[in-house]
Amino acid sequence: MNQENNNQTDNPLLVETGFPQFDRVKPEHVIPAIQEILKRVNEQVDQLEAHLVPTWTGLLGPLEQLDIPFEYSWGVVSHLMGVKNSDEFRKAHEAVLADVVQFGLRVRQSPAIYKGLLAIRDGDGWQDLDEAQQRIIEQKIRAANHAGVGLRGEAKEQFNAIVKELSQLKTDFSNHVLDATKAFDFIISDPEATEGWPKTLRQIAAQSWNTVNKESPTATPNSGPWRITLDYPSFVPFMEHHRNRTHREQVYRAHILRASSGELDNSGLIRRILLLRRKQAQLLGYENYAGLSLDSKMAPDVAAVDKMFSELVQAARQPSRKELDELRQLARTSGQAEPLAHWDVPFWAERLREKRFGFTDEQLRPYFPLPRVIEGLFALCTRLFGVTFEKADAVAPVWHKDVQFHRVKNESDETVAWFYLDPYSRPEEKRGGAWMDDCLARCIINGKLRHPVVHLCCNGTPPANGRPSLMSFNEVTTLFHEFGHGLQGMLTTVDYRDAAGINGIEWDAVEIASQFMENWCYHKPTLIGMTKHFETGESLPDDLFEKLCAARTFRAGSMFIRQLEFGMTDMMLHTDYDPDAKTTAFDVHQQIARDLNPLPPLPESRFLCSFNHIFAGSYAAGYYSYKWAEVLSADAFAAFEEAGLEDEAAIASLGRRYRDTILACGGGCDPMKVFHDFRGREPRTDALLRHNGLKSAFAVTRD
Repeated sequence: MNQENNNQTDNPLLVETGFPQFDRVKPEHVIPAIQEILKRVNEQVDQLEAHLVPTWTGLLGPLEQLDIPFEYSWGVVSHLMGVKNSDEFRKAHEAVLADVVQFGLRVRQSPAIYKGLLAIRDGDGWQDLDEAQQRIIEQKIRAANHAGVGLRGEAKEQFNAIVKELSQLKTDFSNHVLDATKAFDFIISDPEATEGWPKTLRQIAAQSWNTVNKESPTATPNSGPWRITLDYPSFVPFMEHHRNRTHREQVYRAHILRASSGELDNSGLIRRILLLRRKQAQLLGYENYAGLSLDSKMAPDVAAVDKMFSELVQAARQPSRKELDELRQLARTSGQAEPLAHWDVPFWAERLREKRFGFTDEQLRPYFPLPRVIEGLFALCTRLFGVTFEKADAVAPVWHKDVQFHRVKNESDETVAWFYLDPYSRPEEKRGGAWMDDCLARCIINGKLRHPVVHLCCNGTPPANGRPSLMSFNEVTTLFHEFGHGLQGMLTTVDYRDAAGINGIEWDAVEIASQFMENWCYHKPTLIGMTKHFETGESLPDDLFEKLCAARTFRAGSMFIRQLEFGMTDMMLHTDYDPDAKTTAFDVHQQIARDLNPLPPLPESRFLCSFNHIFAGSYAAGYYSYKWAEVLSADAFAAFEEAGLEDEAAIASLGRRYRDTILACGGGCDPMKVFHDFRGREPRTDALLRHNGLKSAFAVTRD
C-alpha cells in the first residue's frame, strides 16, 4: 500500500490517508478537528445502532472504521503531548478531552452494540469465526461490561463522571511530573567540583546550560558552567560520579520530591485517583480495582501475583542485603565517615563496579555510537526474523529534526511496516522514560492492507560538540527493549485492528517481546557486531565484553527488590488500601519499602508523586506485569540458549518460529497458548533467576 500523503486539507488532523502530517499540526488545529470528527462519528454510531446487523461484517467492520479518524487526529495529538508538549497543546487537549472520553463511553455503553456482540457470540455463526475474531468480540463484550454497559440511572451517571474525571487527572498528573522535572536545575561553576565526571556528563551538562542561555551560550565541557537536571541522561551519571555528597543529596532529594509541592503537587491527585478507581470497580461489582484490572490479564487473581512476588522476594532478599553491605564497607574503607545514604548508593555502586570488573560505563560509550547500535540491532533482526530495514526519512513528515523514519521489508523484499525513532532526550518538551506505541495499526481498509506504523521513543544521550550520540549500555538495552515492542507491532500478521500488534494482548504479556530482546545485548556476536569506536573504528575488545557480561548480575538482587517494591506498592494501593483512611498512600509505600529494602527510604520521600506508570499510564494494578512477563521472556530466550547460540542455522529456524508465534499473533490468540506454541511447554522461572545470578527457593511453574 502506498502511504505517501496525497491529500491536503487546511487542517492536517483531518487528513485520513498516508502518514500523519506531524510537521503541519499546530495547537489551533486540535479543537476544530476533534469537534468535526466527533460530530461525524456520532452520526455514524446513530446509523449503526439503528440498522445494526449482528454479524462480523455488519457490526465489527463499522466499529473498526470508527477508529481510523481518531488514529489521524486524537492519536496524533496524544503523541505530540508526549514528545512536543507545550502550554498551547495542553489547553487544546484539555478542551476536547471530556468529549473524546464521552464518545468512547457511548460506544462501549451502547445497548444496541452490546446486544449485537452477544448475538454474534451466542449465534450459529460463532464457530465460523477465526480465533482472533472470537477474541476481539469477547474482549469487546468484557470492555463493555468494564465500561458500565449494565449500569442504569444514578449509578451510570456516577460511573461516567468518574471515567471523565480520571482521564483529566491522569493528564494533570503527567503534566505536573514533566513540569516539575523541567523546573529543577543545579548549576555548577567550579571546575574542581566536576573532578571525576565522565566526559559525556560534562558535554551534556554544558550543552544543557547553553540551551537555557541561548542568548549567550558560553558553556564548554571543560570550563562550564554545567547544568544538572532531573532528566535521566543528566541525573543518573551525576549521582554515579559527582564526589560532593552535599550536592548529590540536593539533587537526590529533588528527584524523590518531584511534583509533591506547590501548584504541581500530585499528592491530592493520588488520593483522588485511588478513590475514584475503587468506586469505579465497586460500581461494576468488583471488590477493588485490582480485581477489575486483573479481569483482563493473564494472572488469574491477586493471589497468583502475590505468589510470584513471594518467590522472587525469597530469591532476592538476601543477595540485596549482601550487596548493600558491600557498598557500606567500600564507602567506609574509602574514607566516608557518614553512614551510607540513598544519595551515596549510586556513587559507591559505580566505584564497586569499576573495582570489581575493571571498567567504567564511560569506557563503553565510545564503542556505542547510536548509528552503529542501530545497524547491529537491524542485523540481529535480519538474522532472527528475516526482515530488513532501510532509511525512509524523506517519505513521512516528522515532529522533530532528530526523528528517524524507516521502512521494514520481509524476505521477499516487500514492505511490511514502518517506524519512527525519536532517540534523544528533550526535557523541555518530551516526557521522560522510553515507550513504544502504535501510530497506525495494521488493518484492511477498502479491501486493501494498511501496513502498521509504530512510534519508538527514547530519552537517550543526545549528540554533543560534533560527536554522535554515545550511548550508555543501559541506553542500548533500553533501545533493544522498546524495539522488541516495536517488532510485535510491526511483524504482526493479524489483519484486524483490535488484535494486530500489541492491541488485544493481555497487559501482563505485553512485555515478553521487549524483555526478550534485551538478552541479545549479552550475546557476543551481536554485541561486538554493533560496536564501533566512534574515533578509531575498533570493535569492543574481548576483555571489555567479558567484563560487561561478568557485571550483568551486579546488584541483581537490589534491582529485583526495587521492581518488587514498585509492583507490591501498586498492588497494595489497589487492593487493601482505603484512600479514606488516615493512612496515606505514602505510608503504604514506606511500609513495603522498609520491609523489603535493607536501606529504609527517607520518611519524606514522595516517589509516588512521580510514579507515572500507575497514576498516569496503563500499569495501575499491573506494574507486576514487568516481572510476570520477564519470567516468560527469559524462558523464551532460554530456548535459543538450548538450541546453541552459535548455531546460526538453528537460531535462524528458532527465530522464524518466534516471529511466527509471539511476534505475529498479537492479541489474536491467548498469550499462554502462543508461548506454548513457541516453547512447547509451560513457562518456568529458573531461566530468569539464572540470568540474574539468583537461586530460586522454590521450583514453581507459572500456570
